[in-house]
Amino acid sequence: MIASSLAVDSKLPAVGTTIFTVMSRLASECGAINLSQGFPDFQAEPALFEATMQAMRDGRNQYPPMAGVPELRAAIADKVASLYGTRFDAEQEVTVTAGATQALFTAIAAFVHSGDEVIVFAPVYDSYVPSIETVGGKAVYAQLRFPDYTPDWDAVRALITPRTRMIIINSPHNPSGSVLSAEDLAVLAEIVRDTDIVVLSDEVYEHIVFDGRQHCSVVSHPALAARSLTVSSFGKTYHITGWKIGYVLGAADLMREFRKVHQFNVFTVNTPCQIGIADYMRDASRHLGLARFYEQKRDFFREQLRASRFELLPCCGTYFQLARYDSISGRSDREFAEWLTRDVGVAAIPVSAFHPDGRDDGVVRFCFAKREETLAAAGEKLRQI
Repeated sequence: MIASSLAVDSKLPAVGTTIFTVMSRLASECGAINLSQGFPDFQAEPALFEATMQAMRDGRNQYPPMAGVPELRAAIADKVASLYGTRFDAEQEVTVTAGATQALFTAIAAFVHSGDEVIVFAPVYDSYVPSIETVGGKAVYAQLRFPDYTPDWDAVRALITPRTRMIIINSPHNPSGSVLSAEDLAVLAEIVRDTDIVVLSDEVYEHIVFDGRQHCSVVSHPALAARSLTVSSFGKTYHITGWKIGYVLGAADLMREFRKVHQFNVFTVNTPCQIGIADYMRDASRHLGLARFYEQKRDFFREQLRASRFELLPCCGTYFQLARYDSISGRSDREFAEWLTRDVGVAAIPVSAFHPDGRDDGVVRFCFAKREETLAAAGEKLRQI
């Protein structure tokens, strides 16, 4: 290891290794079933791989346009118009990104200035606040109401100040699995009306909503669509999280600013993978059938835990299931998750990791984007506690 004598003035002094890395590493060390980090343990369809390899064989291996290959941007625009009734211009209003996390950071960097405030909802996905702080902004927290994780819009309204530059929403919500309704979006639109607040909408689980619900996207609300950047992820939709490919939608004026940053922190994204995805997504059943696919996994996993001592909270979307464990242990959620991994053999994420103040409601998060045999094996262990 090389020692450095430099005095480093960290921009993120309170940030360490993410809880996802910590728990996945612990799961590996202990040989535990990893239901912590949010990735599938099954493959995508061979047709996606074949389309991508064909693009390589066809010589599509050099830099694509900065905003993404035209075929994919057109396919995205068509999908969005079909689902939400809003037509984005593929040339000026759609940008392909190196995953959703890059898209979120780029959006924050493009619009948040030093001293600006950004409202986020706690529990909050772990990349938002470090991104805000890296560019000199200040995160302001709106607490979602426990245990259903719904927003208190009056509290949000009270947080608005002249320094508020952005509000970040996430629906379906990680880690809770809650979803925003059309009524929620209407209230948000009223709150930001007559302001210059940008809405950054993280919708990476847009196709994973359950029990007959329809995903309510900001792009389906005209007033919000005009002031929003909307982020989605092919990794979540097509079981290819390691490909790190997502996209952003936004009005041309907003996208122009987004691309000013994007062109210098990423420039562009893997060409053959873009071509492969563009070909693969022409069959709309591949995203339209995703909700049912994961609803079956949710139901299977919940059935595995029905005879356990966990209290399962509602899961309306995403591929995460929250569970209370107060009838099992009085440990903190971090201690419980570590014990669960080491002694029981199933890894989970403590939800306090998503709270800026470490708030501990005695809840852990399980990922059910797994094969049934994986979920059954985990369920057998969890029922024995």
